[in-house]
Amino acid sequence: MSISINTGVRPCVQGKFLFVDEEKLYVRGVTYGTFRLDEDGNEWHDPEVTDRDFAMMVANGVNAIRTYTVPPRWLLDMAQRHGLYVMVGLPWEQHVAFLDEKKRAASIEERVRKGVRDCAGHPAVLCYTIGNEIPSSIVRWYGHRRIERFLERLYHAAKAEDPGGLVTYVNFPSTEYLELPFLDFVAFNVYLESQKKLQAYLARLQNIAGNRPLLMAEMGLDSRRNGEEKQAETLDWQIRTIFAGGCAGAFVFAWTDEWYRGGYEIDDWDFGITTRNREPKPALESVRKAYGEVPFPADLAYPRISVIVCSYNGQRTLRDCLEGLLKLEYPDYEIILVNDGSTDLTAAIGEEYGVRVITTANNGLSKARNTGLEAATGEIVAYIDDDARPDPHWLTYLAATFMRSEYAGVGGPNIAPPGDGLIADCVANAPGGPVHVLLSDQEAEHIPGCNMAFRKSHLQAIGGFDPQFRIAGDDVDVCWRLQQCSWKLGFNPAAMVWHHRRNSVRTYWKQQKNYGKAEALLERKWPEKYNAAGHLAWAGRLYSPGVTRALNFWRSRIYSGTWGSALFQSVYQPAPGTFWSLALMPEWYLILLSLAGLFLLGIFWPPLLSALILLILASGLTVVQAWLSAIHASFSTTTHSRFALTKLYSLTILLHLLQPPARLCGRLSFGLAPWRWRGVSAHVLPRPQISTIWSEQWQDPLERLRRIEASIHALGSNVRRGSDYDRWDLEVCGGIFGTTRTRMAVEEHGAGRQLLRFRLWPRCSFAGLALILLFGLLSTAAMFAQAWSASAVLGIVAILLAVRVYEECANAMATLLRVLKHPHKAVKHTRVPGREALYGKIECEQPQGSSINR
Repeated sequence: MSISINTGVRPCVQGKFLFVDEEKLYVRGVTYGTFRLDEDGNEWHDPEVTDRDFAMMVANGVNAIRTYTVPPRWLLDMAQRHGLYVMVGLPWEQHVAFLDEKKRAASIEERVRKGVRDCAGHPAVLCYTIGNEIPSSIVRWYGHRRIERFLERLYHAAKAEDPGGLVTYVNFPSTEYLELPFLDFVAFNVYLESQKKLQAYLARLQNIAGNRPLLMAEMGLDSRRNGEEKQAETLDWQIRTIFAGGCAGAFVFAWTDEWYRGGYEIDDWDFGITTRNREPKPALESVRKAYGEVPFPADLAYPRISVIVCSYNGQRTLRDCLEGLLKLEYPDYEIILVNDGSTDLTAAIGEEYGVRVITTANNGLSKARNTGLEAATGEIVAYIDDDARPDPHWLTYLAATFMRSEYAGVGGPNIAPPGDGLIADCVANAPGGPVHVLLSDQEAEHIPGCNMAFRKSHLQAIGGFDPQFRIAGDDVDVCWRLQQCSWKLGFNPAAMVWHHRRNSVRTYWKQQKNYGKAEALLERKWPEKYNAAGHLAWAGRLYSPGVTRALNFWRSRIYSGTWGSALFQSVYQPAPGTFWSLALMPEWYLILLSLAGLFLLGIFWPPLLSALILLILASGLTVVQAWLSAIHASFSTTTHSRFALTKLYSLTILLHLLQPPARLCGRLSFGLAPWRWRGVSAHVLPRPQISTIWSEQWQDPLERLRRIEASIHALGSNVRRGSDYDRWDLEVCGGIFGTTRTRMAVEEHGAGRQLLRFRLWPRCSFAGLALILLFGLLSTAAMFAQAWSASAVLGIVAILLAVRVYEECANAMATLLRVLKHPHKAVKHTRVPGREALYGKIECEQPQGSSINR
């Protein structure tokens, strides 16, 4: 159970939730005020009235109030005596053009400082709100960047007055696009009267919040227009949906119908859960029951879960992992530690903590995961790394997602814990970490191996994990195989684990190199997932603070509706084009090396020294991209020293620069190079030609093309379909420079007989022709300048490129001809390692026997 008594210890943020000491604090709040000023100008009621209000709140499960103005000290003292926390509002004139006058902006900052000073250090303060719903028209008037900078200014002003206090801004859907990464947690006012819509929007807000807590600062329903029974019913599902959606808390608007705003008594709305005379409405009982069962009712029929930890020499972090697992608040689970041939104290530590230990030879991560799967007795198998520690409600949120959906697997966020050191803090903000990829706000394309759970029956149906992935890549492979069976993966933002990052540059380099090797293995098994250059294009969006950003950030656009009238306004970032994606690829460093080689060749022919300019520009582009990505880092290390922050950002920039070459080394060592090819290697003259096939059995032309496409995949080649506007059907990639296209025509000859005509023609990419021409011209120019060494080198490069283009076109042509002439043979006899998942080795029917409510 979460803590509900104000112990005098101030709340803090830990990952996606608020904590007091080691106990999680679920905020179960109501808004309080604003009230009519009395004759002395005081907003707050007589202390006796407030005391009765607070006592009634606590009796009904409330543990926090939200005020819209700065409360007097006596109210904070009274709140603490009753065990209540206070969300302190810092009011200012946000409904006007407040940035037009410097004096007004300075006055706002000073009032924020004074409000915080008046409450600073008080243990009843939950947090300060530096603003509440700046109107979308005001944000549109100034532009979101100016508003963001001003709110950051207010944030730092509040922190300067009370460094230990939490600070947030209360946003709303019309300005959800505001980027405020400096806030301690994210707060929104949301009024939605459809449970399905609220659930969907909460998932969206969770992705906006990222690794920070999300709190609903206002929600409710007007009983005057909807009736008191409808208000009670709506508040019940609103509260339950909010906490089930992983929120850290909620405030019901409002405690009482008494509401005074803008100098007027508001008497045509009744949002209170008590009347103006403090008579309880039915909604008060609904709130009491719902708040008493957060985050989920205790009497749910939770499925048994087997938690599997696979470890190889993980003694350094294993104790922290097992301690966290033993503290899980879940009624029915087991812990299985698979000791994968460790030579340290891994097995002894497992026995020390009383968990089930299975010791095997060092067979690699995938086999260890399969060993745990075979031994599991639960309907759900949850995997966590030995260097991760779960949140106390980790399994609860995973199980709840399984129980209300048909997902085959569910994952959650993995967050770097504070206190691991400067390097680990920077690694957490560097690229290449374990990330989740989401197709929507709730459906995942990939869930990382350090925090993933599956229905055991589904995992067994696909044969478990592929043993060829000994270190990494197993999680990506298993996600793709499950999705290929038309099963879906889910994501719950509250099912979080703390995941330690690498704490040295050397281990980070080794990790990224291993990830590069895993990419090469994945490309061999799933060539259709990768393009000709060997890069994976995720269909979903990657969520990680360390993702390297493309240099097309200025193309983002805000959807605001006609004249800024949209109720829900979002920012949209288009996918980067080919040019802006170049510097994101590990192979970009090969381009830098090529430019350096041309510059060095300038020793023999001075005009090539001009390549230094291109090298400087390209290198500068890489550094700028790393810098632009690193400045968005959010460090857990608490420091106000400019020198310390400079060190953190500098190291993060360095890691952004180191990660691509590390991945490149791993990719190249396992054969994933730009010059690789897959499929048939044969000497076929790449020329336009027509191939015909006579068929005695009729088949739908579209189905025939799909079978041809599958056969090409079976040969390990990349193939893509023509678009709605193309006059070709399929294109086989022989490499990054050469392809072969085909177009099919079908002649119907009666009695189900068909004559199939295929027109094939090779195609050289523009980049390939341009490079051949460039090096050819440079070689010729060097020859006329009698720079024979430079001419020879440049000529050889041009010839090698020409030969490469020829071979790639020939390779693609041979692959396509093989499939057209022997379509069934291509599928039956050609085997790419690990392709059982694609060709008939998996039973994809819905597994039977699970008692989980789907």
